[in-house]
Amino acid sequence: MLTPTLNGDWLARREDWRPQAEDAREAGDIDYARVIHSASFRRLQGKTQILNLGDSDFYRTRLTHSLEVAQIATGLVRHLDKANAEQPAVAALPDRSLIQAIACAHDLGHPPFGHGGEVALNYCMRENGGFEGNGQTLRLLSRLETFSRSAGANLTRRTLLGVLKYPLAYSRLRHPDRVPRLREGYSRLRSIDVDASAPPKCHLDSESGIVEWILAPLCGRDTEAFLAWERRPDGHGRTLHKSLDCGIMDVADDIAYGVHDLEDAIALRLVTAERFRDGVTREHCASFLETLRLKYPGESTDHYDAMVHGLFGDGGERKRYISRLVHHFLTAARLEENEAFRQPLLRYRATLDERPRAFLNALKKFIMGEVIRSASVQQLEFKGQGMVVSVFEAFQSEPGRLLPAEVLDRFRASGDDLRVICDFVAGMTDAHLLKTYERLFAPRMGSIFDRL
Repeated sequence: MLTPTLNGDWLARREDWRPQAEDAREAGDIDYARVIHSASFRRLQGKTQILNLGDSDFYRTRLTHSLEVAQIATGLVRHLDKANAEQPAVAALPDRSLIQAIACAHDLGHPPFGHGGEVALNYCMRENGGFEGNGQTLRLLSRLETFSRSAGANLTRRTLLGVLKYPLAYSRLRHPDRVPRLREGYSRLRSIDVDASAPPKCHLDSESGIVEWILAPLCGRDTEAFLAWERRPDGHGRTLHKSLDCGIMDVADDIAYGVHDLEDAIALRLVTAERFRDGVTREHCASFLETLRLKYPGESTDHYDAMVHGLFGDGGERKRYISRLVHHFLTAARLEENEAFRQPLLRYRATLDERPRAFLNALKKFIMGEVIRSASVQQLEFKGQGMVVSVFEAFQSEPGRLLPAEVLDRFRASGDDLRVICDFVAGMTDAHLLKTYERLFAPRMGSIFDRL
């Protein structure tokens, strides 16, 4: 027999809070409001999705990306509800506000300058618990936001379970030989060894008590199964399970990354049609091409060529194909059942059908290879990670002299815990980090009248 899904335990908050009598909102509405009204959410407008590519009113920031993930996640829930109307899984699906809260919160902990900033902060915190962006998201929501006395945004247990992408701690998953370090063999350059310094996908050890609270309603067997992980000989350990809500958000994130980042890359002329044909072949697109042939039989004699021309053509035609791609992936979603779990929030998992998943993976791989790992982006990421380390170590070296008063108060109250400095730097936008770096290190930059 399945255990209840939406009982009071899953809607509980760590700190007691009761809405006013006239407040008609559901628990998910309140969580959604707290996420989008948080300082962390507003800061996402200053953190670019691919990287800080320069001044433009087009490309996506992490804020617009998060809103798109929320919209796609809402569509996924509606599709799964309609497609599984006769199944018990429907009762476990989140409502609109709840899934939007989870989706809008999923990137809150990501630091300035993307993956480079994450690696840099993990290096800076190598002897103090490390750093990982998803783990920082949980820390922000459960500790650092200011909607409560000591429980951060004080969200419901279910929302926090949905945000918890990786339910094991940094210390459990890190490979003992993967120690963050600098590269050796250079006389002047202090360059981080990125492979050694990349963190495991995890939550931070500082939040282990929060995770225990989140998982408290589970029976012992479900908890043990949920915390299962895979040991890998040459890399960090990897967790194996996500909750239903987290899985929906994850699929939506993949769709937004694979499709919308492609749209940005094309519009900014970072990729060419020829390279796209090489990286995303007819075979990869087979499920989508079949759909086009069925829905639009008279539109083209070669739907693959039409798709490529559409994506790399004018803005209106590109948007039409972007919309079709999102719809294709969204309607390919289904629910899998894992009978190892009793709790419906763990028993059911959102996934994509095999061929659409292979197509989406090809799009993601293309963006990773052609954009994220390109020299032009990696040079900016390299520069960003160097600035993050420099700013962190400057604050660490003379906190009483360099930290803003409010941050210094928290630092002293914590017993000089470097996690406070890490929180401060991780929360900076790209521009804030850049201005702080220039103020500290650029000879001709900086004034007491500058507003950071």
